[in-house]
Amino acid sequence: MALLSLDTSQIDLNQFNLNTKDELIPDISIYQEAIDLSEPLDELKMTNMPALAIEVLSPRQSMNDIIAKFQAYFALGIKSCWLVIPAIKSITVYSQPNQHKTFDINDSEVIDEMMDIHLSTQKIFGKSHH
Repeated sequence: MALLSLDTSQIDLNQFNLNTKDELIPDISIYQEAIDLSEPLDELKMTNMPALAIEVLSPRQSMNDIIAKFQAYFALGIKSCWLVIPAIKSITVYSQPNQHKTFDINDSEVIDEMMDIHLSTQKIFGKSHH
C-alpha cells in the first residue's frame, strides 16, 4: 500500500502553525476521480487534492493539531474534512473550518451534504451495545 501525501508547496503552511514543510498526509483521502496506481510506488505525492480528507484522532494528537490541518486542507481546496474520534464513536463533518456538524452512535447516519454522502453509523462503528 502506498503512502499518499499531499503536495502543499503552493501555500505557506507556517500560517497554520503546522510542524511540516511542504506536505500533509491525511489518514484517509477520498478522490472523486480515478488515480493511476498501476505502478508500484512506496510514496505518492499528490498535486491534485482529494475531495474529502478524513483524520482519525489518535491519543497522541490534540484537537488543535487536527483543526490546524483542516484549515490547511480547506486552503488547498479540499471540499470536506471529517474528524473521527473512535473513543467516543463520533464523526464531525467540516464543510468549512468554522462550520461543522457532529454525528455519533445515537444518529442513524453520518451526512456530508458537501459530498452528498450518507453513511450508516452502525456500519462505521458497528452495532451499539446499550
